[in-house]
Amino acid sequence: MRAYKFLLRPTVRQEQALAEMLRDHCSLYNGALQERRDAYRHTSKTTVRYGDQSAQLKEIRAFDPERQGRWSFSSQQATLRRLDRAFTAFFRRVKAGLAPGYPRFKGTGHFDTVTFPKDGDGCRWDSTPHDRQTRVRLQGVGHVRVHRHRPVRGRVKTISVKREGRRWYVVLACDDVPAEPLPATGSTVGIDMGVTHFLTTSDGEHMENPRFLETMAKELATAQQHLSTFPRRTRRRTKKHRAAARKVATIHAKIRRQRLDHHHKRANELIRDHDVIAHENLNTAGMTKRPAAKPDPERPGGFLTNGAAAKAGLNRSILNAGWGMFLGILAQKAESAARRVIPVDAHNTSRTCPDCGHVAKENRLTQADFKCTACGFTANADHVGALNVLSRAGLVLCDGV
Repeated sequence: MRAYKFLLRPTVRQEQALAEMLRDHCSLYNGALQERRDAYRHTSKTTVRYGDQSAQLKEIRAFDPERQGRWSFSSQQATLRRLDRAFTAFFRRVKAGLAPGYPRFKGTGHFDTVTFPKDGDGCRWDSTPHDRQTRVRLQGVGHVRVHRHRPVRGRVKTISVKREGRRWYVVLACDDVPAEPLPATGSTVGIDMGVTHFLTTSDGEHMENPRFLETMAKELATAQQHLSTFPRRTRRRTKKHRAAARKVATIHAKIRRQRLDHHHKRANELIRDHDVIAHENLNTAGMTKRPAAKPDPERPGGFLTNGAAAKAGLNRSILNAGWGMFLGILAQKAESAARRVIPVDAHNTSRTCPDCGHVAKENRLTQADFKCTACGFTANADHVGALNVLSRAGLVLCDGV
């Protein structure tokens, strides 16, 4: 399966209709959520299921034909399924003893996607092999131009319309997508993810970390400071406040697109040059977790220093690098190109000597320098990590896993 994301180029009227479609689906979502809340609170904790709410759609569409009756029936069912999945996840977290996270009502700025479960049911993907300006037909909107920058392979199953800032996109989920294997190179490589360097290969090559967030930090800080000058009582009510909020969102969207473009290009380079790619199996969520508070035993209600400020800076650098996103893209591209990606245990990869195998914290002198206390082997610390990753991947290949 593969997803394709293309930019939409709607007319002014079509853009207005798309905004109305999101607004009405958001209203349906919030109404269904309110019904579930009321049923649980006032009717002896009765649970309303998806089937019960889906059966009411005909009456809802007949009662409000201007707002609900004009849109695709199947897309409205998909919106109700979205709410049902949110409740399923809520009950699963409750049973597991995690933070419950009860489903919330969606504001107009937080409901940005409408899904059509089947091509041809309320939507139609109209495409020709040689026309890059294809169109997608949406019920209640019309034929919207699509900038198809690459061919679509496989069979289109679901179509989603998504709003990002002031841009509109169509997302196609396709199955039966044929693989596009690349010729074998006979090369195997290990990579070590980092903050100073985005990644280092076992061949000793460093790929620099572009640090997109830091590059745009000054412009982003100026926009956020301007946004914070608006009094709380006037927020979301004035045209100037909405423009300031849009400015901040536009900068974040630019950073996100730059990071995504960088990840795709670096992943393509690795896939093109190597048959097997090994990387550390990183727990990014755990690595960026906030440090626990340390109560002060001598001062009731007081806390000791726990290094939260320094950890916040490291967390920001890790999240800005986007390791998890990059490794996901790498795995998807490898599957399509008939390459193999092997995640290995990341424990002590930068503290193990690749020459004698000695493991010690003292081997890592600084962030960049490695010197084995047993045999005296010296090298770049990131390069050592990549070599150990490659060695562990060789053990996995020998075991036939």
